Amino acid sequence: MVSSILGDLRLPAHPGSAPVLSNRLEDPWPMGKLRAETRILPLDFYAQPAVDVAQSLLGCVLVHREAAADGRVTAGMIVETEAYLHTDSAGRRDRAAHSYAGATPRTAVIFGPPGRAYIYFIYGMHECLNVVAEPKGFPGCVLIRALEPLAGLDTMAERRGWTGNGRHVITALTNGPGKLTQAMGITRALYGVRLDGGALTIRGWKKRPTFEMEVTPRIGITHCADWPLRFLWKDNRFVSR
Repeated sequence: MVSSILGDLRLPAHPGSAPVLSNRLEDPWPMGKLRAETRILPLDFYAQPAVDVAQSLLGCVLVHREAAADGRVTAGMIVETEAYLHTDSAGRRDRAAHSYAGATPRTAVIFGPPGRAYIYFIYGMHECLNVVAEPKGFPGCVLIRALEPLAGLDTMAERRGWTGNGRHVITALTNGPGKLTQAMGITRALYGVRLDGGALTIRGWKKRPTFEMEVTPRIGITHCADWPLRFLWKDNRFVSR
């Protein structure tokens, strides 16, 4: 069994032998318990270098509450991130970063205060969530690539179109940047929101889980493709690949 906060949930290694889940997906961490065991990260957490933020976000919990008064709440633990920089330690510009071409209406938030959400649309079908890092004026951000689902699993499954027979393994709910935003109901309507309160927050565990971090090059980019800026909870079954 690989490392995970869901220590009692055992899943097979091969999708073909995946178990049939019940129609209702039980939340491993109900929101009341989750709130009691975590606290919202302060804005100054995000004022660090993007690489440090990307690494430190592993194991933290992303929470989204819908705008309605009785809005549904979903939460997942961050298990995979990628950092996007202004320059690396050698002073080289990160050509894969959206900020490379300078501030535009789309990227303006990256140049602003840290601890905000940068959300963009890609491939005509996916929303991607990034966390703005670095002090104001120093563009840097962190792409949230994968989550381990903790709360609101039924809602996540519904949003992903998984209704009826429940024949899906929960590892595929949020194991990719487009999957997790769909499951969590995160859209560009949340562009620029602060992450220390409101509809979208990131929380840290009062007792941080222990795990080994793996570092690899970033995925799906052309420029600076060899830079080791992808960070994962090693052997966690919820990472993208």
